[in-house]
Amino acid sequence: MKRILSRIFTILPAVLLQIIWYLLLLNWLNNIFPFINEVLSICAFIFVLHIASNYTESNYKLMWILLIVLFPILGAWLYILCGETRSTNRLNKNIEKAKMNLDVHDKTSEELNENIKQKDEHLFQTLNTISKNNEMPVHYIKDCKYYSLGESMFPDMLKALKGAKKFIYMEYFIIEEGIFLNSMVDIFKEKEKEGVDVRVLYDDIGSISTYSLHNIKELNKYGIKCIPFNPAIFVKFQLNNRDHRKMLVIDNEIAFSGGVNIADEYINVKEKYGHWKDIGFSITGDGVNNYTFMFAQIWNSISNDKIQMTTNFENRNEHNGYILSYYDSPSNKVHTSRQFLLETFYRATKRIWIYTPYLILDDSVVECLCALARRNVDVRIMIPGIPDKKIVYRLTMSFARQLLKEGIQIYQYTPGFLHAKAWLIDEDLCSIGTVNLDYRSLFLHYECNSIFYQSSIFHSLKKDMEQTMEMSKQMKEEDCKQSIIKNLWDDFLRLFAPLL
Repeated sequence: MKRILSRIFTILPAVLLQIIWYLLLLNWLNNIFPFINEVLSICAFIFVLHIASNYTESNYKLMWILLIVLFPILGAWLYILCGETRSTNRLNKNIEKAKMNLDVHDKTSEELNENIKQKDEHLFQTLNTISKNNEMPVHYIKDCKYYSLGESMFPDMLKALKGAKKFIYMEYFIIEEGIFLNSMVDIFKEKEKEGVDVRVLYDDIGSISTYSLHNIKELNKYGIKCIPFNPAIFVKFQLNNRDHRKMLVIDNEIAFSGGVNIADEYINVKEKYGHWKDIGFSITGDGVNNYTFMFAQIWNSISNDKIQMTTNFENRNEHNGYILSYYDSPSNKVHTSRQFLLETFYRATKRIWIYTPYLILDDSVVECLCALARRNVDVRIMIPGIPDKKIVYRLTMSFARQLLKEGIQIYQYTPGFLHAKAWLIDEDLCSIGTVNLDYRSLFLHYECNSIFYQSSIFHSLKKDMEQTMEMSKQMKEEDCKQSIIKNLWDDFLRLFAPLL
């Protein structure tokens, strides 16, 4: 709370000045209101045309058009603050420039491509498209490990950190002082003395109440480099376009990722919303290159202390299946995770099982899931039993009720909050990472995700999902009944779903 208050006091003078400016402006506008009203109507019409012509999801456009038509000044201002992607052009240009300056030229080997093509040509086409669009190759997996809880991943992360010899790159949406982070920082201090390059990147809004400039200075004293992503210092900051990625990369030899942030509730040493159910994984081998590259690209785009990275891609044919690790960017015209979801879900013939803490869907994904259920594909979605955000949970339950009526099975994780993000598809394909089934993850934030094909991690995930369903409550149709007032309130909230 102290960190939030200090941030508020920092920006308060700027906010007050802006309010005074608006009051003076409105007082002046009253004297020439008829003329201004015409100008505002024209501006609102231009804004609506601009939004309607954008290549983006229809519900997202509808929400902004409605806001601007009803409240021209407020709606336009909010759109510039929260909805206009061009406001992050400078950031995106820096990221692209950083990518160009990295001496990395990995690509999927012809032999690997041919192997996947012979097994599943449709999947080959999907992976090949994602790989080319993101410049992220498909690799063989040397080894991988699945973690069904954050507390089972924690000791392996510490063990890997203790073995670091060259570098430690850590990037998370939330970092917070406690047993989890402090245990890592103790190792960081020792490793920095040994000459290991330690860098920490976190999202400033995600960690606004848990980490601050004071913490950065403490790390810097020990030679540990730490910077926030897209910092919210003054009133001009982005509520969207946040760094929701989670990764720990060590020596380009091992990478950890998944839904787990660096805070004590994620390893259940602190209780916030009952038992915290989260998942993660570690990989070794050539596939780690993608995570090293992802971190270096973002770091170099916002720091003057650049990472010098060259590829050591060996195309080693020692594998536990195939992996494609990629990142999502809000600046992409084609949103990778949504593309992968729609293409692979529609091709499913047996099952689609999903972990997601938030269920806020666009029309295309709703229709896809309903179409699968109609042709008897086993569609199951696991969501939290205890919410972390009540308005968002209300929307989640609204979509759950809609899907339940179409024959989709919905499970509530009654022990607590389910923060895991994963998709299990048929018998040999799965996806694990940071992507929730909501607008923010699919359209508005930077994310990272890994697609696993014919890997042992598929069976570990499937077993974990089965165990999770056993301790969850399966929703019934009678759970869908509620009053007309509540249904109307849900309908109203859905108008603003892209912002939640």
